[in-house]
Amino acid sequence: MLKTAGGLDRIKTESAFHVLARASQLEAEGRSVINLGIGQPDFRTPEHIVEASIKALRDGHHGYTPAAGILELREAVAEDLEKRFGQSVDPGCVMIVPGGKVTMFFAILMFGEAGAEIIYPNPGFPIYESAIAFSGADPVALPLLEENEFAFSADDVLSRVTPRTRLIILNSPANPTGGVTPRHEIDALVAGLDAHPQVAVMSDEIYSHLLYGGREHVSLLQYPQLRDRLILLDGWSKTYAMTGWRMGFGVWPSALVEKANRLAVNCHSCVNAAAQYAGIAALTGPQTAVAEMRAAFDTRRRFIFQEINKIPGLSCVEPAGAFYAFPNITGSGKRAKELEVELLEEAGVATVAGTSFGAHGEGFLRLSYANSLENIDKALQRIRHHLGA
Repeated sequence: MLKTAGGLDRIKTESAFHVLARASQLEAEGRSVINLGIGQPDFRTPEHIVEASIKALRDGHHGYTPAAGILELREAVAEDLEKRFGQSVDPGCVMIVPGGKVTMFFAILMFGEAGAEIIYPNPGFPIYESAIAFSGADPVALPLLEENEFAFSADDVLSRVTPRTRLIILNSPANPTGGVTPRHEIDALVAGLDAHPQVAVMSDEIYSHLLYGGREHVSLLQYPQLRDRLILLDGWSKTYAMTGWRMGFGVWPSALVEKANRLAVNCHSCVNAAAQYAGIAALTGPQTAVAEMRAAFDTRRRFIFQEINKIPGLSCVEPAGAFYAFPNITGSGKRAKELEVELLEEAGVATVAGTSFGAHGEGFLRLSYANSLENIDKALQRIRHHLGA
């Protein structure tokens, strides 16, 4: 019998993809399934971005690029961040990677080892906990609570820091909850971290363009005192409907750039060349499509929030960002995984159990509103009928 490395037994998975696969199987069997499970914009990538990639291929950009990405794209990222947040970013600290997961994996591998602790949001993106466990570090859950509208508390984060803490992972706007942490909590956290200069921070800001109701995105880039230990994670997937292009970036402290570059060389060599030119077009071209997608998500957000709260047994905090609702299902008498399976197999609605995002997700269900208003309405009718309401 083959003996694999012990770390592989600690790696989990991302349940949304299992739900997608099962939903696709049911559809192939002739079943009607409405997918509110996968976190993927239902829009096409804007045409000027697609055309930039096609032009790059026709112009002969078929080979390897530098591991960190082409300079023009790293400069475009730096200029965009300065325009958005008023903070100068060295393009030499920007690393282009194939999707947002790579930045989080590299950050966790850099700081995670036996005896170390890494704090991560729970419920949160499932790869955080999975990668931490794989690294050998101890995952320390930061519970995100419904009564706080799923925003983190600075005092709660700081209370979990120990001499073993190497890295804190933050995510706002958040997956799966749609929670957004307000500026005063981030101010307090950054101030409190002065007492813990050995602790790095990875800020996952992949949904930074998707906020609603006048809420602001507070980037940790806006805190100069944190820059020498801040890793920023962002990318093109959610903002520009480019999930399949596998385009992400990280902004690294200058002291860690060479280490991140070595990991990239060993891992993936470089990002698809033509996709990088598409990334330039996305950042420097018209942003009309971004505004239109955000407006559509906002309309769906308000609708799904109102309609969920009309279903007996369900209640929902108003999502403030991203494109997820995270209703409380305890009134239904069902556990999260039980209801996820029932809704897919019996009602034809794909959702994701809150427990797929950590133990603190029990009692909740994630619904993505990255689907048409018509389909969301039909899905909620099916859920209502399934619950006997």
